[in-house]
Amino acid sequence: MPGNPIDNDHIEKVLGYIGGQPSRARPIILRNNGIKQRHYVLDAESGLPQYSNADITVKAIKGLCDDRFSIDEIECLSTGTTLPDQLMPNHGVMVHGQLGMPACEVVATSGICVAGMTALKYGYLSVTSGNTCNAVTAASEVLSVHLHARNFEKENETLLDELHRRPEIAFEKEFLRWMLSDGAGAVLIENQPRKNSLSLKIDWIDIFSYAHVLPTCMYAGAEKNDEGNMVGWRNFSPEEQASRSIFAIKQDVRLLNENVVSHTLSKPLRTVIAKRGLFAKNIDWFLPHMSSEYFRKPIFQALDEIGLPIPEKNWFTNLTTKGNTGAASIYIMLDDLLKRGNLASGQRILCFVPESGRFSSAFMHLTVTEE
Repeated sequence: MPGNPIDNDHIEKVLGYIGGQPSRARPIILRNNGIKQRHYVLDAESGLPQYSNADITVKAIKGLCDDRFSIDEIECLSTGTTLPDQLMPNHGVMVHGQLGMPACEVVATSGICVAGMTALKYGYLSVTSGNTCNAVTAASEVLSVHLHARNFEKENETLLDELHRRPEIAFEKEFLRWMLSDGAGAVLIENQPRKNSLSLKIDWIDIFSYAHVLPTCMYAGAEKNDEGNMVGWRNFSPEEQASRSIFAIKQDVRLLNENVVSHTLSKPLRTVIAKRGLFAKNIDWFLPHMSSEYFRKPIFQALDEIGLPIPEKNWFTNLTTKGNTGAASIYIMLDDLLKRGNLASGQRILCFVPESGRFSSAFMHLTVTEE
């Protein structure tokens, strides 16, 4: 987690004031999302980044190293992030270069929250197929750079009157300023468990997309036209890109609230239950990536309705203290859970990662083992 934790009273000081005015939406959004503190790569005084996305990814990967594993032993490196430091080359090779390790297979997965799970699945399949003996997968987010007020000043000046007439235009861009934060995590996948320590066996990973039935909900580098279709950033002049905040991260909150639980949890999890033979009584820990505490009750109700009523005492989240770290969230949750010392051999963990981009989700089942 980069930098010191930032509490709700200081968040706008770090991210800046759009138009020099405090946000009217901020208190409402923070009250609903339940986040008490988060981390940013931004310097608290200057608002300038102290670390790049590659920087914090490298730091997370180096945290895997001990006297039993070194960076030079990595056979497969798989990374996932929402917004890398550059359009090209991919995030994975930039991380590889910064690590300075020998040649290996490198993959970068694209997406939003599910990008961390697709990276993890690639590493998992590489090892289970025998393609490699190990894989390091990492997920990271550096979103605060995009959330800073300086990115919205041009649009605020150009569209001031329209933003007053149609506040929903501003809200869909401002909403995520108070939801997202920075962080990175990494896991080492090997073809056998570690001796004399707890390991997490990956039993399976299932990933779903419902893009064929729902429109885009969360996006950046594009704008929705009047027909609801996406118009990419290359269709706008540099002046339009700035004045319309084309690269701002945006979310259709109404579309999110109406569909995210049904199309990232209820529908796909019914398939998983039938395919994998899941029963609530066999799940010791449930790790849901929740973007907001607002969704806790709908998630609980959905689980009950589809026949997987996991008691809340079996849930584990760290949203209130670590914030919404997108693709990295499930890695950071697993790390926190391991460090708390509550896991025991034989316990089973169900991880759930939804993505609102165009309604995708990932489910992972783990078993705690001890050799």
